[in-house]
Amino acid sequence: MTTRHLYLVRHGAADAAGQLTDVGRRQAGLLGERLAGVPVDAVWHSPLPRAVASARELARHLPDVPVAEAAELVDHVPYVPDAAEMPPSRAGFFDGYDDAEVAAGRRLADALVARFARAPASEGAGADMHEVLVTHAFQIAWLVRHALDAPPSRWLGLNSANTALTVIDYRDGLPPAIVMFNDMSHLPSELRWTGFSERVRP
Repeated sequence: MTTRHLYLVRHGAADAAGQLTDVGRRQAGLLGERLAGVPVDAVWHSPLPRAVASARELARHLPDVPVAEAAELVDHVPYVPDAAEMPPSRAGFFDGYDDAEVAAGRRLADALVARFARAPASEGAGADMHEVLVTHAFQIAWLVRHALDAPPSRWLGLNSANTALTVIDYRDGLPPAIVMFNDMSHLPSELRWTGFSERVRP
């Protein structure tokens, strides 16, 4: 049975202007070294500069692997819960989102799932597919939520560190399998947990 392996990666650490920092470049390079042992078929990245730069940095370790932009990977809010779905701690989090923004975000989220969250075409007994998606925390959370068949609002509370690795496998006739989530084992301790609020980390 042919499997589509998606390697989901949050971009490296970025500055307030959204540009990759020296730390982010180091993180992306170390992830590239880790992925060098995987038969990667393609690297897809968000159009935003921090993701573009991260993809290029990690791809230096994946010679001859095509690198391309995928608009569906751009940073956006995939789903805005209504009042009944909203945890009290998130009250006010989505203030200011109008109906057009909510609808546009959901269309992008649906397009992301339709393009990437599925098994390979079933014609023949082709080789497995291995694709790296360099994207953002919300998009990884949305794909994990989808893989778990959880309610749409459950993407909230799923966060990813910069260049942490999440892997989801897709096969025909089986539910998606989350192989790993937010794995940072390729990073030394001083480069882990970036992208989260400042506090003591394990």
